[in-house]
Amino acid sequence: MAIKFPIYLDYNSTTPVDPEVLEEMLPYFNEKFGNPSSKTHRFGWEASYAVEVGRDRIAKLINAQPKEIIFTSGSTESINLAIKGIADSYGKKGNHIITTPIEHNAVIDTCGCLENMGFKVDIVNVDEYGVIDMNHLNDLITDKTILVSILFANNEIGTIQPIKEISKLVHSKNDVFFHVDASQAAGKIPVDVQDMDIDIMSMTSHKIYGPKGVGGLFVKDKNPKIRISEQISGGGHESGMRSGTLNVPGIVGFGKACEVCMNVMEEENARLIKMREHLTKELTEGLELCYLNGHPVHRLPGNANLCFEAVEASHLFGTIDEIAFSSGSACSSSKMKASHVLKALGRTDDQAKSSIRFGIGRWNTEEEIDYTINRVKEVVNSIREKSPVWEMMSK
Repeated sequence: MAIKFPIYLDYNSTTPVDPEVLEEMLPYFNEKFGNPSSKTHRFGWEASYAVEVGRDRIAKLINAQPKEIIFTSGSTESINLAIKGIADSYGKKGNHIITTPIEHNAVIDTCGCLENMGFKVDIVNVDEYGVIDMNHLNDLITDKTILVSILFANNEIGTIQPIKEISKLVHSKNDVFFHVDASQAAGKIPVDVQDMDIDIMSMTSHKIYGPKGVGGLFVKDKNPKIRISEQISGGGHESGMRSGTLNVPGIVGFGKACEVCMNVMEEENARLIKMREHLTKELTEGLELCYLNGHPVHRLPGNANLCFEAVEASHLFGTIDEIAFSSGSACSSSKMKASHVLKALGRTDDQAKSSIRFGIGRWNTEEEIDYTINRVKEVVNSIREKSPVWEMMSK
C-alpha cells in the first residue's frame, strides 16, 4: 500500500472528524439550523431533539444519565466549570484542593487561580511512571479538603491512573468530591462513571474524531446530587450550570463520535496497541539510550512517548517534515521549555527536551509505522554522529 504523506502521528493532540460524524452534522448547519431554546416552532424542536440525542449518546458511552451531561465548549471550559464551580459552591465547607504535578495546564492554571483567591492547593506525588502515590494522597486529605482532581490518562505520556481505587480512597473521607479529567480517556478506553464512582468528569469531542469547540461535563445527580456554580451567566441554560446558546452541530457530532467509539473501541484498541508496541520495540531496541516515558502497560493504546538521549526534539522536527508528531516539551514563546510532566517523573531538562510523543490513531497503517521507525532511526543516528554530547555519553 502506497503511503500518503505527510503521515499524521499526533492523534493525542487532535483527531480528524470521522466521515460518519461529519455526515450527521451537516444538516444542522443550514437545514435544521434552529435554536434549541426556541420552544414555539419546528426549527427549535428539531434542534432541541438533536441536542438530547447527542446527550443520550454521550451518557451511554460513560454509563451516566443524560441529565448528568452538561455541554461546554471543550475540556478547558469543563475543567474550569468543575473546579471553580465546586470551589464557589462548597468553599464555606473547606478551602483545600488536591491535584497532581502531571495535570494538563487547564487544571494547573485553574488551581493556581483559586490559590490567588485564598484556596490551598496540594500536589500528590507520582512515581517514575506517573502513577499517583496512594499513601501520599491519603495523608494529604484533611477535614478542609473539598476536591481531588486527577487526570484519567495523561496527554503526554499516556499513563492511565487507577481511577476506581483513587475514588474509593477519596470517598472514604467525608464530603470530598472527585473530579476526573477524562479528555484523553473517554471514547478511547472503557470509562464507567458509576462503577468508578466518579463525581464530576470533563470530556471533549475533538480527541475522539468529533468536531472541535464542543465538550461535556458529567455532574453526578444523586448520591450525592452535586451543586456547581455557573461560571458563565446569561440565560440559565444547561440546568443553570452553563449559560449560552448550544452548539447544535457540534453536539450532534460529539454524540455521533461517542457512538462510533463505543462500536469500534475493542477492535480499534487491539490494532493501535499492536502498532504502538511495534514502534516502541523497534526504536528502543534499535537505538542506544532510547526508552519509553510513562507506564509500560497501563497506558493509552495509541500513545508512545520516547526519549532519544542527546537528540533534542527540535532537531527532529526540523529534519523530519513528512511526519507529524509532537514533543514531550511545551513551547513557551520561542524557547523550548522542559515538560512539567516529564520533570515530575524525574527526567532531567535535557531528557525532557529529547522526548517525542507519537500519537497513533484510527487511520494510521502498519506501512506508516514502519516508515516512521526507519526514518527516525536514520535521523537520530545522523544527529548523534555530529554530536559532541553523544560522543561523550557513548564512550
